[in-house]
Amino acid sequence: MMTNKVVVNADIEKGIINKNIYGHFSEHLGRCIYEGFWVGEDSPIPNTNGIRNDVVAALKNIDIPVLRWPGGCFADEYHWKDGIGPRESRKRMVNTHWGGVVENNHFGTHEFMMLCDMLETEPYICGNVGSGTVQEMSEWVEYMTFDGESPMANWRQENGREKPWDLKYFGVGNENWGCGGNMRPEYYADLYRQYQTYVRNYGENKIYKIAGGANIDDYRWTEVLMREAHWLMDGLSLHYYTIPGDFWKGKGAALDPSEKEWFITMKRALHIDELITKHSTIMDKYDPEKRIGMIVDEWGTWFDVEPGTNPGFLYQQNTIRDALVAGVHFHIFHDHSDRVQMANIAQTVNVLQAMILTEGEKMILTPTYHVFEMFKVHQDATKLDIDVKSNTYELDGEELPSVSASASRDKAGKVNISLCNLNHKEETEVKIQLRGLQDRIEKISGRLLTASETNAHNTFDQPENVKPEALESFTVEGDELTVTLPAMAVAVVTIG
Repeated sequence: MMTNKVVVNADIEKGIINKNIYGHFSEHLGRCIYEGFWVGEDSPIPNTNGIRNDVVAALKNIDIPVLRWPGGCFADEYHWKDGIGPRESRKRMVNTHWGGVVENNHFGTHEFMMLCDMLETEPYICGNVGSGTVQEMSEWVEYMTFDGESPMANWRQENGREKPWDLKYFGVGNENWGCGGNMRPEYYADLYRQYQTYVRNYGENKIYKIAGGANIDDYRWTEVLMREAHWLMDGLSLHYYTIPGDFWKGKGAALDPSEKEWFITMKRALHIDELITKHSTIMDKYDPEKRIGMIVDEWGTWFDVEPGTNPGFLYQQNTIRDALVAGVHFHIFHDHSDRVQMANIAQTVNVLQAMILTEGEKMILTPTYHVFEMFKVHQDATKLDIDVKSNTYELDGEELPSVSASASRDKAGKVNISLCNLNHKEETEVKIQLRGLQDRIEKISGRLLTASETNAHNTFDQPENVKPEALESFTVEGDELTVTLPAMAVAVVTIG
């Protein structure tokens, strides 16, 4: 059995892990909004004002901190005024990006804000730069946040909301290098400067403005945006999807990955560390104090759609492989917590690397959901210094570290160490030296998420095929904790 060595220095603190790293993304795409969140008041599926109760309860259990809406690519063809007022009279449109289906706009600003209230989460709204106007964006912010007499505030009150909402996060466009307008960075930088001017702060509401950032390794985009507008932004986004195949020719199947596909998936998941490092270096040049947050507001696995489903709906199954991708990403985000201040997995329900899958009145939790639930102990916790010396995970002459780890101390003083074994075939042993915790080492518990097959997943017939269990394969001797991790496993060990 391979042995890996980890040192946790509990007396060396490395800043706070922003809870918003555990954020989510909900787009008008496939069955994320309709059938996922929204079923309507007349649905036989139990709901509160049209929003399904089971999904809300499940998401509250993972302490969802922030929810991004309405896109994604949909955001830059979304006109918010079509989604307010009596639902029967709302304008219908064609969702040209995602499946060519008719969008009836029954889920709009009021419904989204109601959802966020039910989830007790911060709304993150993405505005329309690609096909919208400055006036449209300005009036949306006024409609939502102005407490006084104005045309937009009066209209909001006529539509049933007397007081304004609290709105902290607002994105000025989405992927404007691509589906949001195919713009050059210089052009978008000028548009950002213009549009953000009219994203105003009304009263005590203070908006955190997020500029549309780069796709993967487009470092020039980051350079131009920071050079031309860094003083006018609070956050800059980055999008990166883990795709084992080719984006255009075949991304790979969600189920039954070959050994090579499993390995490539882990390799490409780890690649986000390099991307964050290089984009951060550019940001440091213009923002050495790290005032501007890196906002990784689209990330996760992207495979070929489930056979027999609408290809524009991006519905894919979710396996133990997805769980490992999530765990690895969180550890990398923790390592860059001085710069990464929010991340939003794509997407919350029924789309890409979802937390939840629904089928009519049925709902299941995915392996990725369970990682979010296990890792919620890291939200707003103090990151602890950790040194990881991992053995290698090898395939066809390529090498990756077999173990990924992170440690933090929560507000109650408990230390949580999360571990991932990326190896799809071999269990591994991790020896963890616990410095500065000698008085609490006798109080140890743990949880484990693993499976015996690389395609292990939950179905509507077997909804608990992959779920956390108690971690019992550990021993303690002095200040050293030894944990045995099965192949392809995610674990959290709690001390104190």
